[in-house]
Amino acid sequence: MKTPVIGMDIAKHVFQLHAVDVASGKVERVKLKRSEVVDFFAKRERSIVAIEACGGAHHWARQLGKFGHDVRLIAAHSVRPFVLRNKSDAADARGIWTAAQQPEARFVAVKSETQQSILALHRMRAQLMKFRIMQTNALRGILYEFGEILSEGFQPFTKEIVPAFARISDRLPAMLVESLREQWARVQAISEDIASLERRLSNELRLSTECRRVGEIPGVGLLTATATVAAIGDPATFRSGREFAAWLGLVPRQTGTGGRIRQLGLSKRGNTYLRTLLMHGTRSVILRGTRTPWLNDLLARRPFNVVVAAVANKLARTIWAILSRQTRYEAPVDA
Repeated sequence: MKTPVIGMDIAKHVFQLHAVDVASGKVERVKLKRSEVVDFFAKRERSIVAIEACGGAHHWARQLGKFGHDVRLIAAHSVRPFVLRNKSDAADARGIWTAAQQPEARFVAVKSETQQSILALHRMRAQLMKFRIMQTNALRGILYEFGEILSEGFQPFTKEIVPAFARISDRLPAMLVESLREQWARVQAISEDIASLERRLSNELRLSTECRRVGEIPGVGLLTATATVAAIGDPATFRSGREFAAWLGLVPRQTGTGGRIRQLGLSKRGNTYLRTLLMHGTRSVILRGTRTPWLNDLLARRPFNVVVAAVANKLARTIWAILSRQTRYEAPVDA
């Protein structure tokens, strides 16, 4: 007998379900309160439950999976074409139900609580980094108004800010100097918070076998290793390394008509944060690492940024291969 499919649109308080009876073809629409969801699925026969991959989706996937249901998190862009005309919770649930049965549907691996926790630390660190950049840029701009020129970059800035305070303390109002010092203290506190998060991620790197294997790849450091392992979830979600690279937006966009297909720039779809980490790691390898003949030949033929994208694509495929095959990185003899 064919396994029934349930499309579920989740929210904070009200959940909308859409299903079709396999035998009779009768459409079933159910609205549940948050407190009723667990009891409903505990009594329901084993089904394929499709949920749009959004906030709270992984939590509900873990909860419903305990009752034997096959929970599938479907990417939002796969659902959008099937939500027609007026948008509502019922229309969204029907669109999810329809999209989940399409051969081209893209699904997201259900993440464990540990994997979600690691990604949460990365989000917190990224937010703190934005705050620190905003604070230092404000300090740099204010001091520039009074003739103090500070270098770009956080490390040079930390060395120059204290002498700058000493130079302006005698000629500017005390209220401004004290306010600037207080803002610099906030920047230092943010830096301590960032360092604390990085220590926790470093501990996870030591404990996780997968993170250690990925961390052995040139261009992959603490942040990239922990974020990649947590973001991928189950490597089997991707059929190949190319599909993983495409998920990160590291492949060209394509457009075509009349049988002619053109390749454009990078698609830049998928996980922006992880793609950024891979690009930064790639630049470090190209500028400071050991260059292979393949890389030297590529640099001679193509612009630098194109080479960065190509090597980042190769790096993403290497990461997927190591995680999916559970092997360790081996440096190529001549590549």
